[in-house]
Amino acid sequence: MKHIECAIEAARKAGAVHAKHFETNFRISTKSSSYDLVTDADTEAEKEVVSVLRRDFHDYNILAEENHYPATDSPYRWVIDPLDGTNNFACRLPIFCVSIALMCQDEVILGVIYDVSRDELFTAEKGQGAFLNGKPIRVSPVKDLQEGLLITGFYYSRGPEMEETLNDIRKFFQSKIRGLRRLGAAALDLCYIACGRASGFWEFELSPWDYAAGMCIVHEAGGKVTNKEGGLPNPRKKSYLVASNAHIHDSMLRILR
Repeated sequence: MKHIECAIEAARKAGAVHAKHFETNFRISTKSSSYDLVTDADTEAEKEVVSVLRRDFHDYNILAEENHYPATDSPYRWVIDPLDGTNNFACRLPIFCVSIALMCQDEVILGVIYDVSRDELFTAEKGQGAFLNGKPIRVSPVKDLQEGLLITGFYYSRGPEMEETLNDIRKFFQSKIRGLRRLGAAALDLCYIACGRASGFWEFELSPWDYAAGMCIVHEAGGKVTNKEGGLPNPRKKSYLVASNAHIHDSMLRILR
């Protein structure tokens, strides 16, 4: 089976888990802080995804949000967020997804993100373009920051990181942007940049499983993804992330710096 076919199968199985638990009395617990939640759907979806991926690519490395997996000698690494938008899910707010990326060495070569609530499947492979439910997608044509609808996210910290984000929001509004949204699922935020629903996105700190697949999808849709300094994020590490339709990227970086 091809990588993309396997990742799509795994994503749809995770989506079925999301749908099954969404209207039930699932368990909710906390991880690093009272804001960092995990539910039955997170853990069960990760088991489903890993099972499918290991069935066909048993020697590949796996980096996932909920569990640690032993390292192998393979140059390939699956990067998995079984349920991005857990806080939304826990509140029965239907903005969440599963995110699956494939890396070769330090490069992301594939991204699959599935939103079961809307039955929207975003896919991309390096050099092959980006797609929504099989149809090609492109970033927004907006060329002026003032015409842009932006998206951001809030880091779990309620300290200086939150203050910096709030300060950035004020600066963007002073630049007379069209609007700002905070949706609560970074992987979907990146997909919305890729398909032109918004023009720019930034967040103080994201883990690899939050952004690896979405970064691939944005790139293949003609957009740009960097860190705050304008360099390429390392999808093995946490990163300050800035994504855009490429046209307004420099304007965003000037404000964020």
